[in-house]
Order: sequence, then C-alpha cells, then structure tokens
Amino acid sequence: MGLPGKLDENVPLQSTRKRKSFLHDINSQNLSSGLISSTLLMTGPALIILQAASAGHFTNEQTITWMFAANFFPGVVGVLMALLFRKPITGGHSITGVAFLATVTAHFTFPELIGGYVLSGLTILIVGVSGLFTKIIKWVPKEVISAMLAGLVTGYVVKLIPAIQEMPVVGVAALVSFFVCTKYSKRIPAVMAAVAAAFVALFLTQDLNLGSKGIPFSLPSLHAPEFSWMGVLTLALPLAMLVLSNDAAPGIGALESEDYDPPIRKIVTISGVFSSITGFFGGHCANIAGMMTAICAGPDSGEKSKRYAGSVLSGIFVMLFGIFAWKIVPFIQSLPQAFVSLLAGFALIGVLHSSLQQGFSGNRHRLSALAAFLIALSQVSFLHISAPVWALIFGAVIAKTVEK
Repeated sequence: MGLPGKLDENVPLQSTRKRKSFLHDINSQNLSSGLISSTLLMTGPALIILQAASAGHFTNEQTITWMFAANFFPGVVGVLMALLFRKPITGGHSITGVAFLATVTAHFTFPELIGGYVLSGLTILIVGVSGLFTKIIKWVPKEVISAMLAGLVTGYVVKLIPAIQEMPVVGVAALVSFFVCTKYSKRIPAVMAAVAAAFVALFLTQDLNLGSKGIPFSLPSLHAPEFSWMGVLTLALPLAMLVLSNDAAPGIGALESEDYDPPIRKIVTISGVFSSITGFFGGHCANIAGMMTAICAGPDSGEKSKRYAGSVLSGIFVMLFGIFAWKIVPFIQSLPQAFVSLLAGFALIGVLHSSLQQGFSGNRHRLSALAAFLIALSQVSFLHISAPVWALIFGAVIAKTVEK
C-alpha cells in the first residue's frame, strides 16, 4: 500500500508544469510576438482576399464567409496545437495560397472553389498521415534548415530600409525605440517598443482614411462543394503544394531551428483536417503558418518553455479578427503598405539573427547552408514548388554528397 503513495509523492515536475494554465506563462515578450504574428495575417492577406473575391465576383455573403473561415479556423488550429503540444506552433492560412487564388477565382464557380479547397485539405491530410513530410524534414541537416529560414526572412527584414525611407518619422521613431529598449530595458521587448512607437507616430503624422464602410454583415454558413478533374489539377493540388512548401516547411523548419522537436506528422495531419473543414465554410486552408511560427518560436519571444503562449495569443487574436473582420477591414485598408513592411521587418530581426548563427556557426555544412540561404533568398518558384522547398532539397543533396 506504501508504493502508490510513494509514486504520488514523486509526480514528475513536467506533468505539474503541463497542468498549469497558460495564463501564468504569458509575458510581455510572447504577448508582443503573438500580436505581431497575428498582425501579419490580418493586414496584407486580408486585402488580397478582398481582391480575389472581387476578381471572382463574389457576393457579400461569400466574401464574409471566406474572410471568417480563413481567419477563425486558423486561429483555432493555432490555439489547439500550441496548447496540445506546448510548442509555439502558430496557426494561419497560406498567404501565397491567397495570391494564387486571386488569379484563378474568376475561372471557377463558388461551389467548384469549395470543392478545390476541400480536396486540397484532404491532400495535405494524406501527406501528413503517410509520414512523407516527416521523412523529408528529418533528412535535411539542421544547418540547412536554419540557413533556409534565414534566406526566407531576409527579404522581409531588408524591406525595413525602404519602409523607413518612405515613412521617415514613423521609421526613425520605431528604430530609436528598438535600440533604446535593446540596450537599457530587459522587461520591455524591443520589438514591442518599436511597434508601439510606430503606431503612435503613424497616428500623429498620417491621415488614415477610416470613413469607408465595412462589408455588409451576414452570418457565415456551410457551402456544398462541387468536384471536377480540372479543379483537382489546377486548384486543389497547386494549393496543397503551396501550403506544404510555403507554410509547413518554413514553420516546421523554424521549430527545428529552435530545437523544439516538432511532431511533424501530427502538425501536417491536423492542418489537413482543419483545411478540409475550413473549405466547407468557404476558406481555402487552415494550417501551421510559416512566418508566424518563426516569429513566435524566435528568441524575441522570451523564455523557450513559454513561447507557446505567444502562439495561443496569436490564435485568439486571429479568431476575433475572423469574427469581426467585416467591421475591421476598413482600418486595415487604411494602413500604408510601408507600415506593414516595417512591422514585419522588426518582428523578424531576431529570427534572422538566430538563424544565421545556427546555420553558419559550424564548418561541416557551410556550402550546403550557403546554397539553401541563397535559393530561399531568391524566392524562385518552379513546378509550383516554392523557394524554401528547393532550398531544403538542394542543401540536403549537397550535404549528403559534396560535404559527406
């Protein structure tokens, strides 16, 4: 009888830690990361959705249901996976997927688009269940993954310079706040200070047009899909490849780069399940988000064991945006593109720094890491496969052959 009592007294500290509410793990750093990562999804991509809906001659109801589904369900995915795995797995939708859809919505009826979204989600689900994505990621050296991520985010960080040139008052205010907090304050995250200063300067110096009306409200609803071979070949498969290459690969790569040992098969499978569900509501996907995960998993998010809270917060913000998007869109439309680039640049400075360190600190995979960095930086796309995936492929091949 003494043994059970003894076991109870020696419950692992990790189990006790997991039972704690994530509220205790929220701090200014992961809150800042959650806010910034969600801002990435709620600005440019939302405008592209409106453009794609306009190109497809969507009704107000169809536009709202797309805006709702493309934000609410990704938010649910982020909250679910971050709490389930206690890792900064951030939910979003494919931004490149939206850009792709903006070119094809006019060629399909709304039910055919729904069918393509559902089949795309099923394709991602099959890839996840098969374990194929896990094998590919595990085959690639960590240095190559870090270099790929560095090349991917460099393009975003570099845009800081023209953004500051275009908006000098806002840019300088953000830059000074960033450097001051970096040197003198450990409690206030430098990125949060930069973003706050940027918003204050923006409101004081820019005349934002907030007078435009929002989209007329209507309740989101389920839609019946329509399937066709043309939809499979020209819509579902390209969309699935964009999600896997532009979001799953960089997102999982960011987690690998920070030594989180992500459950790859489960992440991709859950992304496939929720993408299919999202499709029935008119949204194109709901999956692990590449850049958003990189922000929440990066060193600027604070203590490693608490970074998952940033992903949870990001998911909550995105869910709320999906619910109230019809009312918030006019404010988003009023933000200058340079300002959005400014926010993204500051958010990814820490990710770029740590990725460069991890990718090029050793001597074993210098050539393969350099190749991965340059290919990812080039943003080339071939056979509907994006630069990050080509970077991983070529980097891994060089590592396994030339550097072996």
